[in-house]
Amino acid sequence: MNRHAFFILFLLMISLTARAAKIEGRHEAYAGKKLTFFRYSDPITQNNIPVFTIEFDKEGRFVAEIETGETTFVFTDFGIYRGMLFIGSGQHIRLKLPPFREKSFADRKNPYFKPVEFWFTTHDGNHLNDQIAAFDTQLNQLTDRFFDQLYFNQSKSIFDTIVVNIEKQFGDVSNPAFVWHKKLKIKSVETDAFRLEPARVIPVFSGLEIARWNDPAFIELFDKVFTNQLGFEARTTQGNTVKQAVIRRDIAFLKSWASQKYNVEESAAGLVILKLLHDAFYTGDFSRNDILTLVASPALQQHQNSTIREIAKNVKEKLEHLKPGSKAPVICLKDTNGHRVCTDEAPGSEEQKFKYLIFADTEMVVCQEHLKYLTRTQEQFASHLEIVVVLRKTDLIEMKIFLEEEKIPGIHLVDENGEYTEKYRVKSFPASFLLTAEHEVVFQQTKTPLDGFEQQFGPYLRQKLFERQKNQTQ
Repeated sequence: MNRHAFFILFLLMISLTARAAKIEGRHEAYAGKKLTFFRYSDPITQNNIPVFTIEFDKEGRFVAEIETGETTFVFTDFGIYRGMLFIGSGQHIRLKLPPFREKSFADRKNPYFKPVEFWFTTHDGNHLNDQIAAFDTQLNQLTDRFFDQLYFNQSKSIFDTIVVNIEKQFGDVSNPAFVWHKKLKIKSVETDAFRLEPARVIPVFSGLEIARWNDPAFIELFDKVFTNQLGFEARTTQGNTVKQAVIRRDIAFLKSWASQKYNVEESAAGLVILKLLHDAFYTGDFSRNDILTLVASPALQQHQNSTIREIAKNVKEKLEHLKPGSKAPVICLKDTNGHRVCTDEAPGSEEQKFKYLIFADTEMVVCQEHLKYLTRTQEQFASHLEIVVVLRKTDLIEMKIFLEEEKIPGIHLVDENGEYTEKYRVKSFPASFLLTAEHEVVFQQTKTPLDGFEQQFGPYLRQKLFERQKNQTQ
């Protein structure tokens, strides 16, 4: 092949891989709405990364072109649903949409609410998503049908029957994303049914492309195998070796130990050790500083594989987020009177005060009681503490009536779009944070008003005042 022909072929290959996917649909219940689709940043931190947004016109139609390469898993949350979708280069997807159903009041206030997950299907019926939706439905029906024999009796013949039925129906589907989805989902059922040890599950990951690491079937099985495994190992009779390696901050030993124990290849070994360290940070079996040092080691942060480097960076950022001494995000929002206020502004007195942030929802009774108790908090610490209440957007009039009638102290800010609730990673209301005047985080976990903030802050404040006085007399 001459150089000119090779160049033409090269351009052709680029154009083929760079073709936009076209996605369209219609449902009158979605008129005027927007759906943002996300992908996961990685299978460990699972941060939501925006990929594209579809906008419905007044008749409920949408058409969008998405620049994408390899087949990618994306999802969108709307109402009570989480819709899941595989999208790839050059595809034309005519999406089916379920009747729109908003969350109920209880759903909106429930911190443990989980959306109803489903795979989008298409009007053509032959898209990868249609195949995965049909597969999941069939697998769920079979496991439900044989639930007792499979999970209580651990019948190998029943499991084999399920696999045979699945292969009869889906054995001819050759799309790599589907093949891996099927393989991992079946292994997940087997793992649950027979309580498989990690060593008997891990071989299924052999040959899996990195591009499939963010697929839900992989994340589900990966979590089953490795969640809290380092803490588990530390509590076994041989666990002292692992504990000492963490104390020594010996990342080389831990990588070697994980590679041998789990028999995984180099890139997967990096993923496994990051998962082990990530979960160990929260188990209480190890020093958090030791875990952070290991995650920040050049062996992970400068790993030869770019994907592992990116995941290591994500894990490090997550574990260091709002740790004591770190700078907390400055909150700039409008108060209940419409005036813009930023939390890094001086409190208006000569002495710089600590800032007590409370994220709350005035429609929730538990939040109302915590906010009422702030009057006592204010009385005790008024000279040294500035209270900032960050409110989830609800009915503004009802919100102001409650705050005024109950004489809730402090600055009242309204987080209309949930921007700072997300930045502070608030999972449920109420949630509290204590910051210095310089906006640095004080405690790893700050108590809420009714759950012991006085007992937590009082001794800390006395110690700080003593140190300040001691420094002034020297």
